[in-house]
Amino acid sequence: MNNREIVQKLWNLCNVLRDDGITYHQYVTELTYLLFLKMMKETGQEYIIPEPYRWDVLAKKDGIELKTYYQQLLMALGQEENELLRQIYTEATSNIREPKNLEKIIRTIDALDWYNAKEEGLGALYEGLLEKNASELKSGAGQYFTPRVLIDVIVELVDPKPGERCHDPAAGTFGFMIAASRHVRAKTDDYFDLSEEEIRFQKYEAFSGVELVRDTHRLAVMNALLHDVHGDILLGDTLSPLGERLKGYDVILTNPPFGTKKGGERATRTDFTFMTSNKQLNFLQHIYRALRPNGKARAAVVVPDNVLFEGGVGADIRRDLMDKCNVHTILRLPTGIFYAQGVKTNVLFFTRGETDTGNTKEVWVYDLRTNMPSFGKRNPLTKDHFAGFTKAYTAEDRHQVDDERWNVFTRDDIAKKGDSLDIGLIADESLSVYDNLPDPIDSAEEAVEKLELAISLLHEVIAELKAAEHPTRYELAKTEMLHVAERLEVSER
Repeated sequence: MNNREIVQKLWNLCNVLRDDGITYHQYVTELTYLLFLKMMKETGQEYIIPEPYRWDVLAKKDGIELKTYYQQLLMALGQEENELLRQIYTEATSNIREPKNLEKIIRTIDALDWYNAKEEGLGALYEGLLEKNASELKSGAGQYFTPRVLIDVIVELVDPKPGERCHDPAAGTFGFMIAASRHVRAKTDDYFDLSEEEIRFQKYEAFSGVELVRDTHRLAVMNALLHDVHGDILLGDTLSPLGERLKGYDVILTNPPFGTKKGGERATRTDFTFMTSNKQLNFLQHIYRALRPNGKARAAVVVPDNVLFEGGVGADIRRDLMDKCNVHTILRLPTGIFYAQGVKTNVLFFTRGETDTGNTKEVWVYDLRTNMPSFGKRNPLTKDHFAGFTKAYTAEDRHQVDDERWNVFTRDDIAKKGDSLDIGLIADESLSVYDNLPDPIDSAEEAVEKLELAISLLHEVIAELKAAEHPTRYELAKTEMLHVAERLEVSER
């Protein structure tokens, strides 16, 4: 049994738990508690767990005794002195009400082919579960999960190197840093080319992050552990005073959360020059300030469209960014690639300058959005879709690249547009988005796909109305979207 089959087998258990009121995200968290115990046994690290709470003790119990013991185990491990145990189990609670369901999960985990799982990599198995969770529309986990193919392309182009400090200030499940670690390992023959001290740095200091949501932080810690990455993953808010000490990084790779801070309050940082309640703009300020000012430190950041065009403070932050950094590339991403978001997104690539002024001379933009298909579960994004962008990005002379999607704008051009970076989109061949839909509908599956696209479009309208500060129209659009979503769920059933 390979890892893909193991992931599917574990995921199928979620259907058993639906009657127990368990959500997809709760299920993955619950699996994390149990898989940690089993994986510690399988990898010979069970010594960190007190003997009464190890896997074999748990696996021998059943019925009410099992449920009572499991709850006691979660509480006890959350109070252990071992930092790793505390990170996984602090405030851990079980959402499984029926003892027979808990028993079924434990028996299934115990019966899996762990020899082959270890051969393929336990980290890959766990990543498969996280990706499965994110791909479920109802799980809501897409906000924590950036598509693997996009992460891999970004990491390949930013090219983290041995000895560099890499960071994700909105870590989610730590996908960017796992990919960065994998990239460096591949470039150094799995660290074989490095000295003992360099290996220690790569494993324990090179990759770090911050995650705000406790349950997601657990998943990030588990993901890092299974990939032999042991850098700090802080539980906290980068936009709080905590973030003020997070500086001096060589590489930052991140996909910050969308939206505004709860209640519209501004970030509580004292070191920000520009005050706003817009999370992405605040993360952007943090990122370019957190890079080492040596002309080499670099970042790639996923941002929604409004970061490119928002006026007022938004324009001030973009000007500051273009002064302090060389914003050399913008990738306009296609729609539908984020499972839980319908907004339009981009990737900003920039390098911190040695000085604080005049670093951006020209910005290259690649439009991977216009005249592209809508991506989703039935039409997944692949690395091949990025081939043109990768070729243009890595070209020795970017001016020699012949690709209509690839355009350059000087700093003067951008200044004339009020320092808006909402640039580089090519002419849309269709009169409207509906012209791109196949007609007529030939199957129920195709009908569901069209409804999913409609919801995606409504998400975009909502995001644009919200950015334009039309609260009444925003609430109306949101209500309409929820009605469509309900009808989609009915059609799926």
